[in-house]
Amino acid sequence: MKAILFDMDGTLLPMDEDVFTKGYFKLLAKKLCPFGIEPEALIDAVWDGTKCMYKNDGTKTNEQVFWDRFGKKTDLDYKPFYDASNDFYPNEFHEAKAFAGENPLARVAVAIAHEKADKVVLATNPLFPLTGQEARMSWMGLTKDDFDFVTSYENSSFTKPNPKYFEFVCDTIGVEPEDCVMIGNSEDEDMHAAAALGIDTFLVEGFVKPSRVKPYEGKRGSFEDMIEFLKSL
Repeated sequence: MKAILFDMDGTLLPMDEDVFTKGYFKLLAKKLCPFGIEPEALIDAVWDGTKCMYKNDGTKTNEQVFWDRFGKKTDLDYKPFYDASNDFYPNEFHEAKAFAGENPLARVAVAIAHEKADKVVLATNPLFPLTGQEARMSWMGLTKDDFDFVTSYENSSFTKPNPKYFEFVCDTIGVEPEDCVMIGNSEDEDMHAAAALGIDTFLVEGFVKPSRVKPYEGKRGSFEDMIEFLKSL
């Protein structure tokens, strides 16, 4: 393999996404609501902006799509909220570590990936700013320097499960899809979307997000099994 792609939430970083999201939203509301918005309206706007990122047609970055929608949804100037969120992710967001699990093997898996491939990518859904991706990486003892490329809402114009997201990643790192493997926990966002381009796949069990379309029937196993799979490449 020329490139190994890792999902983060539920894959490298153990996480019940419902539990994490509830805790994360409480922290975000505490930071942003003082700028003139009620918690329910804030959460509604965040979800609406997120849905728009999922529908992004590639003409704008996910960052632009999210904040444009946030402003329209709330009928407020989004700039104060944007600035506050940029301060939130390197700081208060770290409190959300309490809503995620521990995984000392994450660093092991990434190190092995570097031995087996030319490029190692953190192919986490680009719904967060890079500082938000870096914060969650740090909870596993990793940094952006442990990867050749990290997708974030600033540098991406598509999201998983759109296969164009994986096309963008492959183009950015200069490899063909058939020379890559995607490791993730979502049957639709990671497995089916990557396979649509011819990328090899491995489903990490533990926090699997089942498909809404069809069950995944490819390679799968525990995190330890995935490490053995990496060693076999």
